[in-house]
Amino acid sequence: MAKRPKNKMPVSDRAKQFMPFAALKGLPEALAAKEKIIVPKLSLSPEKEEELDLKMHQLKHGEIATVVYFCNGEYIKISGMIARIDETSRILQIVHTKIAFDDILDILGN
Repeated sequence: MAKRPKNKMPVSDRAKQFMPFAALKGLPEALAAKEKIIVPKLSLSPEKEEELDLKMHQLKHGEIATVVYFCNGEYIKISGMIARIDETSRILQIVHTKIAFDDILDILGN
């Protein structure tokens, strides 16, 4: 019986054949963007503005806060440590995310 030649495939090439294959590059991202529902920015009532102002004045640098804010056609909820409160520039920074005061819808649980 004749022996077959040992033409072993290198390990690096063998691993490539099991890597995930994306036939349509960018399709998952495009589908996720299509699923996003764009909403208009809500305008706050005077009572809600006053309530939000009180909550803003209770915030302190270094505390953990949860903020709901408007960004690019959607409302986002973020939780994290308050890194900066800049009343002159009207910016609240949660970790690395800078949020304009005018975009804040609510501050939760402080």
